[in-house]
Amino acid sequence: MNSIQTQISKNPVEIAPELSLFLPVLDEEENLRPMHAKISEALSELGKTAEVIYVDDGSTDKSLAILREIAAADARVRVISLRRNYGQTAAMSAGIDAAKGEILIPMDADLQNDPKDIRRLLDKLNEGFDVVSGWRKDRKDALVLRKIPSQIANRIISWIGGVPLHDYGCSLKAYRRDVIQDVKLYGEMHRFIPIYASWAGARVTEIPVDHHARTMGKSKYGISRTLKVVFDLITIKFMASYQTKPIYVFGTFGMLAFFISILSGIYAIILKLANRLGFPQYHADFVETPLPILSIVMFAISIQFILMGLLAEMLVRTYHESQDKAIYAVREKIGFENGRSQY
Repeated sequence: MNSIQTQISKNPVEIAPELSLFLPVLDEEENLRPMHAKISEALSELGKTAEVIYVDDGSTDKSLAILREIAAADARVRVISLRRNYGQTAAMSAGIDAAKGEILIPMDADLQNDPKDIRRLLDKLNEGFDVVSGWRKDRKDALVLRKIPSQIANRIISWIGGVPLHDYGCSLKAYRRDVIQDVKLYGEMHRFIPIYASWAGARVTEIPVDHHARTMGKSKYGISRTLKVVFDLITIKFMASYQTKPIYVFGTFGMLAFFISILSGIYAIILKLANRLGFPQYHADFVETPLPILSIVMFAISIQFILMGLLAEMLVRTYHESQDKAIYAVREKIGFENGRSQY
């Protein structure tokens, strides 16, 4: 009996915190201490159990050393140091994977997000929502280089993704664990998490949050990120419409190419036979018009598209069946308790 008690005491059951905050960090040495002080103050006012996960994304300054000091002084802090700079999406994915809380809250480490808004996010979640997104309604960034492009991008993303949010780029959000734990992120897709959650049946909303101008450190965002977001948008649109039926998109382009091939071939034959049909002025041999070549090329392209669609269908089925992954998500089950039978 004593040996069992000793073993239990050595391996206590880990109690999951109520909240998990995770912050990607890249060269933010000036901001980390004041940011953590604000986080500590906000968590103290909440009175909830919490963990704070800092993900160092290959910082080249003293950020990691400062994070070690913060972790040594605060038992709630956990630090993940990535081997190199993988980007914000990978850093956020690492934070999600490490988080143990029932509510997951990402935020930036540059002092532009205000931890005091966490309470407001939680209050909105308690109204029955699964995802609450922050909206930097009074954004403290450059108008031409940041705010206007962001507004345009948010409108396009909302239209394509079907989730009308004003500010996809705001890192400060709150998620229930069950709507985010299976989300896999690639590229620059961390900003599209509310869309993924909505596809899984999550109830998504947004609230205005405070936004402060950057006073220390350097912004990591640039125009070069815009092109990546465009490519990710194309992926999002494809996944939204054809994730489980890719043959529809490949087959559509394949049939379009096939019809162009047929029409080009018929027109080339008509030109060839123009003399016999009584229209000598339109006569043209096959070697005098590009139509036969166009017909052959488009026919080959149509076959390729259809075969690619079939291959994509096989990959989709392999993806779902090999992982025993359903193509649907269940919010709740009723009447299944205690082996209850319908018959």
